[in-house]
Amino acid sequence: MATLKDKLISPIAEGAKLPNNKITIVGVGQVGMAAAISVLAKGLCDELALVDVMEDKLKGEMMDLQHGSLFLHTHKIVADKDYAVTANSKIVVVTAGVRQQEGESRLNLVQRNVNVFKFIIPQVVKYSPNCIILVVSNPVDILTYITWKLSGLPKNRVIGSGCNLDTARFRYLMSERLGISKQLPWLDLGRAR
Repeated sequence: MATLKDKLISPIAEGAKLPNNKITIVGVGQVGMAAAISVLAKGLCDELALVDVMEDKLKGEMMDLQHGSLFLHTHKIVADKDYAVTANSKIVVVTAGVRQQEGESRLNLVQRNVNVFKFIIPQVVKYSPNCIILVVSNPVDILTYITWKLSGLPKNRVIGSGCNLDTARFRYLMSERLGISKQLPWLDLGRAR
């Protein structure tokens, strides 16, 4: 039997619930924001979290996405420099890292980015131990391996973007040189013919 309180006070909104498909993007530079916009445009998550150490830029990027969310399916967009905001993410896209200096080789960039990853990856795993990590930062192959080692996750849950960009560049250059479509369906090896 309902109490008088239950009869007089009824909830008008659901309580907070955990997101089903939360995606986190670490790093809000050009690559991170391109990833965020792609995720939002495709409606891939019900919550998007952004993390970066540059608080002003982070807040500005979050507000831009929130203000444009009228046109999106993602209802919640959050950001913070504290990795607690990433909790319960299914996918974490790591685009953060230091910029390559002029004349610096990608291999020289490794140690500086490894030091950054030594902070980022344990934080990600602390708050989202069941996530899949997608590494985009350069040099991607080495940093993907470092992420796997630092995270302690199974190797099938740490993925590097690999040479996707190089493949896209190659396809573009081939199409320009040969005067054919950039779509090149005959190069899509994964598709049935």
